[in-house]
Order: sequence, then C-alpha cells, then structure tokens
Amino acid sequence: MKKRRSLAAGLLAALTALAAAGAGAQTLPPAEAQRGMEMMQKQMSLMTPELVEKAKALSPEIRQFLAKVAARHSRHSETMTLTQVMQEILADYQTMASAIAMDSGEVAADAARRIADHRLPRGGMLPYLPLEKVNTQSLSVLPAMEQAVEGGARQLAAAAEKGDMVAAAQHLGTITAGCVACHNHFRGQPGTSARLRP
Repeated sequence: MKKRRSLAAGLLAALTALAAAGAGAQTLPPAEAQRGMEMMQKQMSLMTPELVEKAKALSPEIRQFLAKVAARHSRHSETMTLTQVMQEILADYQTMASAIAMDSGEVAADAARRIADHRLPRGGMLPYLPLEKVNTQSLSVLPAMEQAVEGGARQLAAAAEKGDMVAAAQHLGTITAGCVACHNHFRGQPGTSARLRP
C-alpha cells in the first residue's frame, strides 16, 4: 500500500508539472464559458442539497475548470453513470493501444479522439466521488489529470495520423499515467473494503 501511495504521489507531481506547462490553454471564449456555467447549473440541479453545498464551496478556479470540462465535451449522457463512462473509455483505450501495436494510425487516432471527448455522466463527475473528496484541495489535481489524459489523447491522435507510432506510444504512456494517478487519488483499489482487516 505504501508503494502504491508513493507511485501515485510521483505521478501526481509529474502531471501537475505537465498541467502547469499547458496552463495557458485553460481560458475559454466568453460564449463557451457561459455555456459551461449553464451546464454546471443543470448538473447541480440533479445533486443532493449536501453535494450542492460542497460544490458551491469550491474555489472559483475549480468551478471554472469544471465548467470548462462541461463546455468542451460534446457528449453528455442523461442516463450513464461514471462507472459506465469509464468502461467506455477503457474500451477506447484498448482499441487505441491495439491499433498502435498493429501500426494502424487511423484507428488509433479515432479511438484517441473519443477519449479526448469522452461522454460525461449524468450529473457530471462530482456525484460519483467520495463526498470527502469534493473540496478544493482534493479536486485541485483535476487540471493535471485532464491535461495528461485528454491532452495526451489529442497529441496521440495527431501523431498517429502522421504515422508516427513511436510518438503515439509515448503519448499512450502519458495517458496511462493520468488514468492511474486519477484512480489512485479518487477511487483507490476496486473491490477493497474498509470492513476487512489489512
């Protein structure tokens, strides 16, 4: 468990540095920012009062980031849960990795673009996180993770389209690091129980 925590901390530090390097890409045009805020309001209308209070207490920077994510994603589900969305992303990830191994740039690029514009679950991401993780400090890692996963997927798509599968494979590593860091931070190991002795 200690080894997992130090790996996650190292990944998180690397991803934060990556996000800082791409921080200039965080600003949205006014119309897109307005659209994102409207989508956030719609998501909040589905949340319990307790979660709404936690969401309202987030820093302006985190709220703006969440609005940016909502605005930039073109696919929003009225029924899917975060687990279902993650399973869809996993299927695209596996397609992308297989396509790189088979030297199929077109298929790798298509799968990578689906990851970069993955579906958002009903109510957004906040309802599916542990309630104690819905705070500014815990969510401050999200921009770095988004840059690694979605930014990495866009870079992979561009490299794969050019036929540069070596670069595509390197971007796959960045995407994987983002996935692992996010899972370690928010989800932990699936199937473990706090009611079992270590």
